[in-house]
Amino acid sequence: MNWPPLRDALVGEEPYGAPQIDVPVQLNTNENPYGPSAAAAADIAEAVRRAALDLNRYPDREAVELRGALAAYLNGDGGQGLGVDEVWAANGSNEVMLQLLQAFGGPGRRALSFAPTYSMYPEYARDSLTEWVAGRREDDFSLDLEAARAKVLEVQPAVVLLPSPNNPTGTALPPEAVSMLCEAAGNGIVVIDEAYSEFRREGVPSALEVLGEHRNLVVTRTMSKAFALAGARLGYLAARPEVVDALRVVRLPYHLSAVTQATALAALRHAPELLGKVAELRAERDLTVTWLREQGLTVADSDANFVLFGTFADRHAVWQGMVERGVLIRETGPQGWLRVSIGTPQEMKAFKDALVAVMEENR
Repeated sequence: MNWPPLRDALVGEEPYGAPQIDVPVQLNTNENPYGPSAAAAADIAEAVRRAALDLNRYPDREAVELRGALAAYLNGDGGQGLGVDEVWAANGSNEVMLQLLQAFGGPGRRALSFAPTYSMYPEYARDSLTEWVAGRREDDFSLDLEAARAKVLEVQPAVVLLPSPNNPTGTALPPEAVSMLCEAAGNGIVVIDEAYSEFRREGVPSALEVLGEHRNLVVTRTMSKAFALAGARLGYLAARPEVVDALRVVRLPYHLSAVTQATALAALRHAPELLGKVAELRAERDLTVTWLREQGLTVADSDANFVLFGTFADRHAVWQGMVERGVLIRETGPQGWLRVSIGTPQEMKAFKDALVAVMEENR
C-alpha cells in the first residue's frame, strides 16, 4: 500500500507555485514592484505593535472593522452602498475562493470556468470534492458569450468562476457578460474574480456595478496586487448578505489574525498612496504591449498588470535564456506563450534587452 495514504485525487499531484529563483529582475508573479512608502510602512508597523499587545486574546472573528473599511473602499470603485454584511475577508483571495467552493460546491456539484484561466481554480474544485468542468475561450482569449451561456445551461454548475481581467491572459469580460451569465446560472453562484481590477483600462466597468441586480453574483478582490500587499495575504469579496453568511459557516474559527486585520486596516488608510503607481503601471503595460508587437510577437490585450505574449516553438528555452540573463518571467498559459509582470521602467528595460538577446540566439 502507498504511504502516506493520500486520497486518490491527490496521488501524483504537485503543490501549486511559481518558480522562486534569486535573480535581479523578478517579473513572474504579478506583484506590484513599488512597495509601501516609509509613512505607510510606519503606520502598518505601529498598528501591528498595538495588536501585539493583545495577542494573548483571539482576534475579532468577524473582522467587522476591516469589512467596513473594505466596503467603503469598494464603494469608491464601483460598489453601490455596500455595508459590512455584504463584504467578507480571508487570507488572500485564494482562501476566499476555497470557502466559496466549500460552501456552494461539494460532491455531486460542478464548478465551471473557461480555459485558459487561473490554474488554481481546478485545485479549489478538487480540494472541495467538486467536479471540475472547463469550457474553452476563443483563439484571442475572449469569451463567446452565447457559447458560454450555452455551456452554463448545459453543465448547470453550482459555481461559475470567471476572472476579469483573466489570468494568465489579461482579458477583461465585456460589460454584458456578467448579467447574461448570472441569469443563465439560475441558482448557481457566479464568481467574478477581480484580483487585477484596479489595473483595468478606462471605461472597463467593475462587476460591482451590477451586484445589486443579481442575488447569485459574487465579486472577489485582493490587496496583493494594486495595493502592493502580497506579503500580508488579504483577499475579500462583495455579495448578498446571505452569501456572506454561508461563508461564515465554513470558515475556520478566527481565520484572520489580529496582525493581518491591523495590517490591512492601516494599508486602507493609505489607499490613495498605495494605489498611486497604478496609472504608471498601466502606462508601462501598454508600452510593453506595443513593443512586443513591434518585435513581431503575438500579444493578448491586457487589462491587468501583466502581458501574455508568444508564440515560441520552445518557450522553455526562451524562459531559461531569460533566467540566465537575470530576468524571471512565467512559463504559463497555452503552449508556446509566456507571461511577464509589469515592473519598473528599469526592470522592463532589462526584460526587453534580455528578450531581444534570447530571441536572436534562438532564431
